[in-house]
Amino acid sequence: MKFNRQKREEIITSKKKETWGQEIKRNWQLYLMLALPFIYIVVFKYYPMVGAQIAFRKYVPAFGIWGSKWVGLYQFERMFSHPIFWKALKNTITLSTYTLLLSIPIPIVLAICFEYARGKFFRKSVQMSAFLPHFLSTVILVSLINLLFDNRTGVFIHIIQNIFGAKVNVLGDAKFFRHLYVWSGIWQGAGWSSILYISALSGVDTQIHEAAIIDGANKWRRIWHIDLPSIRPTIAIMTIMSMGSILSVGFDKTYMMQNPINYDYSEVLATLEFSMGTAGSVPDYSFAAAIGLAVSVVSFVMVMITNKISKTLSDNSLW
Repeated sequence: MKFNRQKREEIITSKKKETWGQEIKRNWQLYLMLALPFIYIVVFKYYPMVGAQIAFRKYVPAFGIWGSKWVGLYQFERMFSHPIFWKALKNTITLSTYTLLLSIPIPIVLAICFEYARGKFFRKSVQMSAFLPHFLSTVILVSLINLLFDNRTGVFIHIIQNIFGAKVNVLGDAKFFRHLYVWSGIWQGAGWSSILYISALSGVDTQIHEAAIIDGANKWRRIWHIDLPSIRPTIAIMTIMSMGSILSVGFDKTYMMQNPINYDYSEVLATLEFSMGTAGSVPDYSFAAAIGLAVSVVSFVMVMITNKISKTLSDNSLW
C-alpha cells in the first residue's frame, strides 16, 4: 500500500511538471482525433453565425454583409408589426403544443406495451411495423395523406362515410389541417422515439419485478411504481430537448401540405421566413433572418427554462 501510494504521488508530480506542449506531443493521436470534430463545429456551426448580423442590417447581396447598412433593431420592429407574423406565431405555437402533448406520452405508452407484450414473434413484428414509417421521406408521407384522404378515391374518406353516413372533405376543410399534420407525424415518429424508452426499460432489474409480483402487485402497479420511475430521467431529457423546438415547426412538411384553403392554419414562422426570403424580385433577406434569429433565441431560452424546472422538480437535467 505504501509503495502504491508513493508511485501514485510520483506520477501526479511528474504530470504537474509536464508542460502543455509536452502533453500534446505525448498524446498527439488523441488531440488529432479531437481536432477533427472541433474544426467541423467551428467551420460549419460557429462561423456561419457571423451571418446572423444580417438581421441587424438592410442586407443587399451586391454590397455583402459588411457593406450593407446597419439598421439595429429595425427589422425586429418590422417583424412585430407585420400583420401575418402574429398569425404565424399563433399557428406555430398551436401546432408545437399539440405535437408535444402527444409526442411525449405516446412513445412511452408504446414502449411499455412492447415490454409487456407476450410472444416474441408478435412483439418483434409490431415493433418493426412501428419503426418503418420513420424511414419514409416527407414527400412520400404527404403524398400518402393526399391519396388516403382524397375526396373521391381516398380509402379513409370512404371509411368515414360508411361509419357516419356522410362524406367529409378532410383536405378541403382547413380545420382538419392541424389534426392531419400532428397525427401523421405521430404515426411516423412514435415508434422510432420509443426506442430510447425501450432501452431504458430493458435496464430495469428483473428482481424488482419479481419481488413486486410476489407481493401481489399487478401490471398497472408495476408500471406505475417501477417502470415509470426508472425511465423518468429519459423522459425529462426528451422533454427538455423537445421544448427547444417549440417554435421550429418542420418547414418541409408544412410547406408541402399548405394550400390556399388551409393558409390561415398552415402559415407558420418557418414558411413565413421562407416566403419573405424568396418572394418577389427583391427578397427581404434581413426580415427573414430576423425571424430565424428570434426563433433561435426563444428556443434557447425555452431549453434553459425547461432544464431548470426539470432539475428543480426531479433533479434530472441536461447539465
